[in-house]
Amino acid sequence: MPIHLVYCTCPDAATGQRIADALVGERLAACVNLLPGVTSVYRWQGKVEQASEILLLIKTTADCLEALSARIRELHPYELPEVIAVEVRAGLPAYLDWVAAQTQKPD
Repeated sequence: MPIHLVYCTCPDAATGQRIADALVGERLAACVNLLPGVTSVYRWQGKVEQASEILLLIKTTADCLEALSARIRELHPYELPEVIAVEVRAGLPAYLDWVAAQTQKPD
């Protein structure tokens, strides 16, 4: 089962925590790291903007990506939230197995 690392920025810690809790609680993610102190510079609606944000590093499986993205869209306050998934090419096999196990729905 391919494992993915998903990047998602949030406007503040409370939003990031709410999204992280939902994703892990619903088994869409095995783990979410919340990294404060991110400054994002981007173009939005024709203007260059800058914002302080929280970066979420979300560990999940390929099978969960579609539902995870949809859930972020439901929970996120941004009109267009960042959801970028990168396939993990290597890692500690036991950790990757743990990610896969934590995102399996119980029978």
